[in-house]
Amino acid sequence: MFVGFSASTGLLARSHYILGWSFNMSGEAQSLSLSSLPSLARPKQNHTVLILCVTFAAVVVIISIVFISFYLVRRFKGSDVIEAWELEIGPHRVYKGTLPSTNTQVAVKRISHESKQGLSEFVSEIATIGRFRHRNLVPLLGWCRCRGDLLIVYDYMPNGSLDKYLFDEPKRVLSWDERFKIIKGVASGLSYLHEEWEQTVIHRDIKADNVLSDSKLNRRLGDFGLAKLYEQGTNPSTTKVVSTLGYLAPELTKTGKPTMATDVFAFDALLLEVACWRRPIEPKALLEELILVDWVWEQSQSGVNGDFDEVEAIIVIKLGLMCSNNAPDARPTMRQVVQYLEGEVLLPEVVPSPGDMITKRVMEVAVPARIPPSLKILCIRIQIHHILTRLAHIRQPMKTGMWILKQVQQHLYRSPAVEMTDR
Repeated sequence: MFVGFSASTGLLARSHYILGWSFNMSGEAQSLSLSSLPSLARPKQNHTVLILCVTFAAVVVIISIVFISFYLVRRFKGSDVIEAWELEIGPHRVYKGTLPSTNTQVAVKRISHESKQGLSEFVSEIATIGRFRHRNLVPLLGWCRCRGDLLIVYDYMPNGSLDKYLFDEPKRVLSWDERFKIIKGVASGLSYLHEEWEQTVIHRDIKADNVLSDSKLNRRLGDFGLAKLYEQGTNPSTTKVVSTLGYLAPELTKTGKPTMATDVFAFDALLLEVACWRRPIEPKALLEELILVDWVWEQSQSGVNGDFDEVEAIIVIKLGLMCSNNAPDARPTMRQVVQYLEGEVLLPEVVPSPGDMITKRVMEVAVPARIPPSLKILCIRIQIHHILTRLAHIRQPMKTGMWILKQVQQHLYRSPAVEMTDR
């Protein structure tokens, strides 16, 4: 006789337990006391699945952290931004890099080819700056197309753009000699573009942001994305007005034709920026700051450190008045500007253009003894330019404009020989 136990598990895993049994060959089996039976053993929990899930999740997290860290490090190293050009199509970024073969530092400008304007700017820069050879122009080293981006490679300018030395509390204040050298350098570069190269090049975007400094602090004009080429002696064609507000010549908004004279007008704005540490337009400036001559004078004097050449200052002042003449034909050429700055030709007397009452009245303004008359003229000319430009771009122009013009009258006619009554 055989005695045993059998069980079936079927398709699923199952556990069977014998807690007690009673067996008798010759009679009735002894009854079992259920209370004395041992308790049912709980099955051991299987942690294998949980362990696998936790391990897998930990591995995924670690790999993600490593990948993100590697990506951020590469991006940080590859995105050492020098400048950002804010144009209509969005910012074009410029990155610092090193050529492995020569260990030469370069600046790489990235332009998206998806924008028609970006492509136009790319072609313009390649067609112009690619063939220039001048000490005051940023040299182009090469270009390429990579992964849908258009790349232009320049010499690296380690000292950045000029605006960093003029505005927003610069760490290093430029002396008058340095500022005068900057003016002469930019003028020389523009003269080369206008008259000394095989074609006439109109830069169209002259401003402190586009004047860069190399390792020896030589100033070089760059960013030829808006430049236009013309054969010598030909008339420029009408084009879209795309320049920076405050540097636009008055005739450019009417004719839409960029000329050498419109570049001269923009150079005048740069000249005043360098001479007086003041932008052509200060959108965040208070109205009182736009009006007060004393404020402009104090700003123009800050950081001169006592080193101020009066003869050079007078040249800059007269050039500022000449280059901002309302009549394009009355403005000097950049070649003449260079000759004036180098002292090769004497500056003529400044003759106001027809209807230019500002310059006429500036000559008549009473001058405090502490301010040289020539510098007073420059300061008033600058503030009037700011006022009129601000007046054209403010809210409630009639209400605010009447207040501004009243202040202008008070300054223009503040002379013992002239009395002004309200009308």
